[in-house]
Formats: sequence, C-alpha cells, structure tokens
Amino acid sequence: MRVLFVAPYVPSPIRVRPYQWIRALAAHGCRVHLVALQAPEDQTLADSGVGSWCAAADFFPLSRARTLWNGVRAVPSGLPLQAAYSRHPAAEARIRTLVASGDYDVVHIEHLRGSLLVPSPCQAPTVYDAVDSITRLFEQTLRLAPGRRQRWLARLDLGRTRRFEGAVARRFDRVVVSSAAEARAFRELDTTGAGDVVSAIRNGVVLPRLVPPADDGRTVLFAGKMSYHANEAAARRLAERVMPLVWQARPEARLVIAGKDPSPALRALALPARIDVTGFVDDLSALMAGATVLAAPLVYAAGIQNKVLESMACGTPVVTSPSACAALDVEVGRDILAASDDRAFADAILELLGNRTRRDAVGAAGRTYVERQHDWGTLARTLMDVYLDAGRAFAATHGVR
Repeated sequence: MRVLFVAPYVPSPIRVRPYQWIRALAAHGCRVHLVALQAPEDQTLADSGVGSWCAAADFFPLSRARTLWNGVRAVPSGLPLQAAYSRHPAAEARIRTLVASGDYDVVHIEHLRGSLLVPSPCQAPTVYDAVDSITRLFEQTLRLAPGRRQRWLARLDLGRTRRFEGAVARRFDRVVVSSAAEARAFRELDTTGAGDVVSAIRNGVVLPRLVPPADDGRTVLFAGKMSYHANEAAARRLAERVMPLVWQARPEARLVIAGKDPSPALRALALPARIDVTGFVDDLSALMAGATVLAAPLVYAAGIQNKVLESMACGTPVVTSPSACAALDVEVGRDILAASDDRAFADAILELLGNRTRRDAVGAAGRTYVERQHDWGTLARTLMDVYLDAGRAFAATHGVR
C-alpha cells in the first residue's frame, strides 16, 4: 500500500502516534512518503530517524513568524486557529503535486494542525487522524485550565473548532481517533448527515525489556510534555495538593516532575530533597522504570495518556484519574489504581509506597495489559483496514475503481 503521510510536525518519540504509525506501516510493507513540517517548538530536536522508515520524506521548516501570520489571517476567516497554525504554501504545493501524480493509495492527515495542508476536495482517498476532539478539550480547558491565557485562547477558538469538527465527514473519507469517547464526541458534533465515518484506534506502546525492579520505595514520578496546559494543571495539583498529604505519612517521599518546557510556575515548585523539576529528559523510559509509582492526577484530558501506557509497559504501577482510565480496557485495582479527590489520590500513592508486594503486582498486571491490548503492529493492521475502507468510499463517491 502506498501512503502519503502528512504531519504538521516531525514524528518523533515525543510525537509518538505518527512516529509509531510510520514505523509499523513500514514493517507491514507499506511504502510511506512523509511530508512534515518542522514546527517552531521542535527546531532544537535532534533527528528522530523517522525518515529511515520512509520510501521518501520532505521536511519544511515552519517559522514562528509564519505561525503568527497564519493566526492573524485566520481570525476573520472563521477557520480554527489550531488548523490555520500550520498553513505553509510550499508544503501545500508539494502535497498537491504528489496527490495529482496518482501514485498514492491513500493520504493520511495527522491532527487538526495538519488538516488544511491537504487540498479539499482531494484526488485520492483521505484518512484524517484527529487523535482527539479538540472541541472536547477546549470545553474542559475553559473551565479547568491553570492560566488565563489558555482559557482565553480556548474561548476564542471553541466555536470555530466545533463547526470544523462537526463537518469533517465532508472533508475526509474516514476519520480516526484514539478512543471510543473521542469517537462519540465527533458523532455528537456531526452536522453533515453523511453517515458514521469515525473509527477508534487506541495508541500502542513499545515494550521495553523488563528488568528487576530497582526503585527506592519513595519516588513519585509525573512525566509529560510540560508546555501542554493539561499536564501543567495535573503537575501543579500533584505538587501543591496531593503530595503534602503524602508527606504527612511519608516525609521521605520525593516527587519528580519530568518533561520538556516546564513553565516558570512549574520550575518554581522545585524544593530541595522533595520536588525535582527536570525539564527535558533524554530517556524517560529509564526514569519510569526506576520510579516507585507514576502519578497522573489529571484535572482534565482528552484521549489516551501515552505516559500512563509507557509507565505500565515498564512495569511501574500507575495511579491516575478516572478520566485517564476511561479510554482503557483495564481492571481498576488490578492493572492500575484510580482516584478522584486529593485525599483518595494520596492514599493510593501511599498504598503503593508502603507495600512492595502490592506495587509489584500492579506493575506486573499493567505490563500484561499493554502487551495484550496496545501492540503497534496489530493496531497498524486495523489502520490499514480503515485505509481500504476509505478507498472504497472514495471510489463509490467518485465513480472510479
């Protein structure tokens, strides 16, 4: 199968879903041609190696000046600012040329930010991997985001995004999201009456080699991209409200907040011997494997939380919010622990800190769960079935074989 894969950023271990899609598709014999933008926030990242899995790859630098200009132009247009963020004339011209060549069986479009890079209507079948409903995320951001700027931007873009996501069935042959809850959100938004075009394909996880547990019995880890406002809200909740309850019972416990681009407010949480804010970490999986417990007290979220899956894959037990479990087919209490309020969350952390047998059992059950349910190779075969379905829909609509 010949796949033109369009991404608004370079797929990498940080942009894990498109990165692993390309790796797994190539392993299944697909010829992938990647067209990707190098977004401003990714300019300092080293080469991810994704090009080695592709039959061809084109990369286009996206400057901060261009993104700002795109935003200014989008305001009167009614387009979502997130979608307009990645407009790039040179990349769009290259994509038009490639599509017109007739050399591709399907065009895969990654995320809302990549949605306008492909011409509409398109001369080939299209599959839009929306990942999550940004409308649903903005609705939560308006109520729960930690900063005024984040709430203001969500308010500005919510109506535009709701209209755009409600009409994706007119623009794309098929839509893929990361969970059943996200699929329901798109179906509720649909204004086209075009029928159900949305499929849920969960994220996978790469299984690291298991090593004997070597945690110190006191390290609580929170990991993620810290410039993402939902991660900042969760990290602040953990440091300011949950860990003080933990310290009452276990004063020796320490919190590690790991991930790139922490805000000044997050860096200010650092506390000698108690809270370490690391910033970017080369190997988060090693940090996860050495942690006693991964804590993810999400205040709000969308889709599947990759760091929860990655920690489970390392055999490290996880405590998280019920919303983070909703997209997973886990048995809470066996594969993962979940708690809603701060006191219950602290108690769940204390349960694992104080009982090596219990945390080993939860860690082992979590590892078994991801082995069975989140294999990228199996999930990529499901994605290829969606590609074929998109081809059939395209042929029926356009009267072609």
